Amino acid sequence: MHMHFGGGDSLIEENKNLLPLFVAHGITAVRDAAADLSIEVIKWRNEINAGRLFGPTIFTSGPKLEGINSIWVGDLEIGDSRQLQYALDSLKRLNVDFVKITDNTIKPALYLEGLKAARKLGWPVSGHIPYALTMDQVVDAGLSSVEHMGYVLKAGATGEATIAQNILEGKLTSKEVMPLVLQQFDEKYALEVYKRMAAKGTAVVPTLSISRVTAYMDQENHWNDDYLKYLGQGLKNTYFWRIKRAAGDSKEAIALRHQVFEKSASLLPLLQKAGVTIIAGTDAGYLNSFDYPGVGLHDELGLLVKYGLTPLEALQASIINGPAYFKKSNEYGKISKGYFADLLLLDANPLIDISNTKKISAVMLKGKYISRNELDKLLLQIKDKAASSPLKSRITCKDEIRGKWVISLFVK
Repeated sequence: MHMHFGGGDSLIEENKNLLPLFVAHGITAVRDAAADLSIEVIKWRNEINAGRLFGPTIFTSGPKLEGINSIWVGDLEIGDSRQLQYALDSLKRLNVDFVKITDNTIKPALYLEGLKAARKLGWPVSGHIPYALTMDQVVDAGLSSVEHMGYVLKAGATGEATIAQNILEGKLTSKEVMPLVLQQFDEKYALEVYKRMAAKGTAVVPTLSISRVTAYMDQENHWNDDYLKYLGQGLKNTYFWRIKRAAGDSKEAIALRHQVFEKSASLLPLLQKAGVTIIAGTDAGYLNSFDYPGVGLHDELGLLVKYGLTPLEALQASIINGPAYFKKSNEYGKISKGYFADLLLLDANPLIDISNTKKISAVMLKGKYISRNELDKLLLQIKDKAASSPLKSRITCKDEIRGKWVISLFVK
């Protein structure tokens, strides 16, 4: 499942406290899709694999690839082919499980070059897509998974190529894209694009949970959510960035984000019809307001069903398609000899009602049985740790963080 550990060095312990929180909600493996704690996350991954730390199996991208002066802390910022090679060499030294590449400031041509180079080195590549590129361009270059549905929506616009070219030439701003996409979206055209995605093996991770929370912040107050008790104050502090941005939207912008979310979410059956692999993920962790680690995946499965998948398809998106992304289908996703003994025991059938995934009787993690009573004790311990964590804010000094990455990662 797509999630993020992050928020700066001062929040290392609060992030580490999320490890048992995932397990307590039956999450036995997570996909850390980049942030600013990569060295710690890789250490946790290795300790969990060695049996020295309690937590879900971690697959991590390490720091993600971005352009120069990216807004995100902890990125490997690249401006040319030489820097791209240094960054990939660094990721190889870190032994990451996949590569993440995003669209903030990276040059479109370098983005495509990065995709091809990372795939050539054997990694799956997860990404956001620059508006100056079309879905066909990134799929042909080897993108393994599209993170978030907005890019899928854009791909269904009949004028996507023109939109991309106008962005590239500076004739169109990113804020002007989605109104055009909504006007130009055509289901028949989109289906053909999605079929090409399926043929090339490009999966989609919808992350409906964070998209829905962000879209409807004008209508829903989450500050009384019971689940906040499991998060340290430092992590909760990181939520304010998105909250402030959403609060500053005009009525027109709010209406647009509602429309974009609903249209994007409604495309799930069309993706399924086209044969695109859908992978469950939440975007939970630091920064993404009220998108909760652990229970968030259960909520995501519920949204997948609400917007058109069957309960079986939603479960497959997590249990089957997640491991397949890493070519781990011979180790996960089946109850059979030789497979990892990661199991979730439920009190009710999720094929009848997908919300039954929350009715957890026990969890088996790497063959260790954890009863409901033990899970409840674990939740109490997590709550106590969260309550005792000091009030801390996210590190925001990019120069300090960037300097550390240059020293430790940009190694020939």
